[in-house]
Amino acid sequence: MEHYARLAAIAALALGCLLVVRPFLGAMLFAGVLCFSTWPLFLFLKARLRREWLAAIVLVCGMIVAIALPVALAAQSLVVHSADMVEAVRNFLERREGLTLPAFIRDLPLVGPSLDQYWQLLMQSQSEVVDLAKRFADPAKALMVALGGAVGQGLVQILIAIFVAFFFYRDGEWIAGLLREAMARLAGAEQGTALAVTAQNAVKGVVYGLIGTALAQAAVATIGFLIAGVPAAFVLGATTFVLSLVPMGTVLVWSGAAVWLYANGESGWAIFMVIYGIAVISSVDNFVKPILMSRAGGLSMLVMVLGVFGGAIAFGFIGLFVGPALLAVGWSVLKVWLDMRVEEDAAARDT
Repeated sequence: MEHYARLAAIAALALGCLLVVRPFLGAMLFAGVLCFSTWPLFLFLKARLRREWLAAIVLVCGMIVAIALPVALAAQSLVVHSADMVEAVRNFLERREGLTLPAFIRDLPLVGPSLDQYWQLLMQSQSEVVDLAKRFADPAKALMVALGGAVGQGLVQILIAIFVAFFFYRDGEWIAGLLREAMARLAGAEQGTALAVTAQNAVKGVVYGLIGTALAQAAVATIGFLIAGVPAAFVLGATTFVLSLVPMGTVLVWSGAAVWLYANGESGWAIFMVIYGIAVISSVDNFVKPILMSRAGGLSMLVMVLGVFGGAIAFGFIGLFVGPALLAVGWSVLKVWLDMRVEEDAAARDT
């Protein structure tokens, strides 16, 4: 009877602890992912600065600038400028003279005249299009404000994660020792070390792939917006950083900028924006991400997409970062464990 009472007390204590940390679980996981992937950099700074807390502060400040600041700018833009963006789209649809195809499209061989004819037929029902736009204007504003609020909540989680990351850095050696001991108890000393290395490489690959690609796309997008004269270029660059986590998300930003340029009579710059978006901004995702994520064990796109959307459902905005990392670790560790089992079975048959 005493044994069961002891188990019940332990279960109640574990449940209570889980309920306490549950609101911060996503942030704690994200903090662990950040620390796990940047641990070599922390050791480098620690050796140079000779202070653990100082090296941790440097990395935390870097995370605020690289991750929290773009998310804050994106949230502010969505909440403050949502009404202006919806009104701009509605005014654009109401301008009949602004709804003509550019000359370079009309002059395209073979397909140009057909496209122009189809466009003219479509514009004959422009009044219905405008009425539909007016009908959905208020819901669109509410949706964008809600999206901005979700990003704002994600910003709070990111700040909590960065705060927790400071203590993970400071007490990292002790935490790493606990993890190594746990892995050794679960899988044995040799296999536990191999699984830990695999998990670390998977986390690094996913974090470098997601955040590195997001930063690269945001940088080149900001440069393109500045060249084309698009207003609020830095805010749009921050929005590009956030939406780059979602497949094809950056297209919404640079295509919107191209539409704005065309609506304001800047057809040449609109064409430049489309070409730049396809050839430069979107191409970063195709070239940079595979290189950075090669350390994650060649994860399939399906695993990444499931991680992004599943993580967002489970943990909110911060799940965009946490979800792919968790699936990457699980997938990589499973493959290593299966390979070890195959080797053990082969060795047993040989003996």
